Amino acid sequence: MIELYTAATPNGHKISIALEEMGLDYRVNHIDLMAGEQKAPEFLAINPNGRIPAIIDRDNDDFAVFESGAILLYLAEKTGQFLPDKPKERSQAIQWLMFQMGGVGPMMGQANVFYRYFPEKIPAAIDRYQHESRRLFEVLNNRLAENRYLAGDDYSIADMATWPWVRTYEWSGVDIKGLTHLQRWIDELGRRPACQQGIITPPSSELSKEELAREINKMVTK
Repeated sequence: MIELYTAATPNGHKISIALEEMGLDYRVNHIDLMAGEQKAPEFLAINPNGRIPAIIDRDNDDFAVFESGAILLYLAEKTGQFLPDKPKERSQAIQWLMFQMGGVGPMMGQANVFYRYFPEKIPAAIDRYQHESRRLFEVLNNRLAENRYLAGDDYSIADMATWPWVRTYEWSGVDIKGLTHLQRWIDELGRRPACQQGIITPPSSELSKEELAREINKMVTK
């Protein structure tokens, strides 16, 4: 049994998608980010950084893993799925996983903050993060022009990590016009049952856009 500590965010969705794809038995523990449950002592004992997602593997001496990329690697190695065995192919999957972790996620996350939530509209910041997100999308598009999936011919944890972010491009205010290979990939993964289930696990917050904006304002002004 995997205990999943998560919320309805792209980083959280990575892990629910992976658990669905891998057919693992798991239980969802919904962390209320707006209530600050990620900063509670009991959660910090699992993830000292106070962020979701995190897991506890009940079948492995209650082993805790935090950071979404590390969780994906752990689950892939645990199950022997979605991460190639051969060094070259394995490295390619990990490279594209790191591309998401170090680029796509952080840039889109900042685009979301400044475009959607920040109390003051700062055009230079919005432009910077939207343009950088678009540039990263172009890198992905070029990769997908020559490969069905990010790591090559086979679907992998790199795709699971990247799709939950890229699919939200409109929310970040990023245009994907002309990126036909990226759009093909977005659509194909969107038809996978595990991806469909993963992005509704847990259900999205019922807070309105205005309520979310007020909460983000509290966070960024502390």
